[in-house]
Amino acid sequence: MSSTHKTLDSQAVLTWFDQHGRHDLPWQQGITPYRVWVSEIMLQQTQVTTVIPYFQRFMQHLPDVQSLASAPLDSVLHLWTGLGYYARARNLHKTAVIIAGELSGQFPDTLEKLCELPGIGRSTAGAILSLSMQQRGVILDGNVKRVLCRYYAIDQWSGTSAAQKQLWQLAEAATPDIRNSAYTQAMMDLGATVCTRSRPDCQICPLLRDCLAFKHRLTDRLPVSKPRKTLPVKSVYMLMWRDTDGRVMLQQRQSTGIWGGLWSFPECADDSSLQDWLATRMIEKQQTWPVVRHTFSHYHLDITPVLVDGQPQPDLTDSAGILWYNPDHSDQRIGLAAPVKKLLGQLASEKPM
Repeated sequence: MSSTHKTLDSQAVLTWFDQHGRHDLPWQQGITPYRVWVSEIMLQQTQVTTVIPYFQRFMQHLPDVQSLASAPLDSVLHLWTGLGYYARARNLHKTAVIIAGELSGQFPDTLEKLCELPGIGRSTAGAILSLSMQQRGVILDGNVKRVLCRYYAIDQWSGTSAAQKQLWQLAEAATPDIRNSAYTQAMMDLGATVCTRSRPDCQICPLLRDCLAFKHRLTDRLPVSKPRKTLPVKSVYMLMWRDTDGRVMLQQRQSTGIWGGLWSFPECADDSSLQDWLATRMIEKQQTWPVVRHTFSHYHLDITPVLVDGQPQPDLTDSAGILWYNPDHSDQRIGLAAPVKKLLGQLASEKPM
């Protein structure tokens, strides 16, 4: 299908938005660049219903860019625990430090300057400009991509460079100068509530008349899905060492890579290294739990938890990067990987061996 099809009717979208759009989301109240930025980062690859409680809790503890910049990264990761894609949280913290320090607390007001900040891409920058600065901004998040792919019947996966280029051109052409912020929100709402991934409610869509996917009965085939790959499986042992007070040893992971900066259990790559670790620590009593599978975007991780009970040895009581954590108390504000948090919850109700 050709992109020379009739340009998307922005006025029809705005009329629909005035009647049916979402006007009471938490980040739509007391709008500031900071609140819009945090919400946009949280909403990347995450649904609104999931984000709302995280956003509210985040704002309660870190209400402005200065408080985020001065907060320990651990506190930020703690508030992010469960949202996944933790690089987003690390970049939030980095950018807050830059804005609070080098930029005197002021967000840049141009697309180019916003895009220079860690974790802010073209679409997020467009949303900040549009929603919080009353400037013309153009966005291309997942919801907008879906609407455009169906309206123009784009028959290739939106992640290809050719499709990205085409979609940005179409988004630019459709985005109005007048009521730009309302249109930005309207397109996100339209994709989230009407032009949904499955079972789109085409009959109430303001773009129905000229939508090529509807006209040619392609709504169930568009947008084209990302080509599926069989995800490889990796495996790891996680050592849950518990002392007589019920505290469990955690190690802080390196700042980069999977779960960067989060607290997790010590790991062994295979059974041989597990046995070496246990022998070195002179641990004779252990209990192997059922395998837990955690799926990342590019592989499955099969985790075998191994519970050991015993007093911590001197070299592990005060070592840097080591924390003895009480799973019964959640007052320690640290960032935890989702499967680690779940295992700690199980440990809280598990009696010593």
